[in-house]
Amino acid sequence: MSRLEWALSRVKVEAATEQTAKDAAKLLKAAGPHGHKAAINATVAEAALRQPPPVAVLTSDINDMTRLCGQQVGLIGR
Repeated sequence: MSRLEWALSRVKVEAATEQTAKDAAKLLKAAGPHGHKAAINATVAEAALRQPPPVAVLTSDINDMTRLCGQQVGLIGR
């Protein structure tokens, strides 16, 4: 098994439901970021926060994801 196959075998895909959107909107309201990118980050954060720990998220936006997730989710990025 290649490294990519191994990594992908450990990824959990989550559906974005209406409830996900409502919960993500609550995160955005509390954290403060705005715009399309922030909405996507909030949706990812909401899904991550629902998972049993430990949870890690790969991101290119450490600052916004930290505001959205706090210390409950491990963030990996630049």
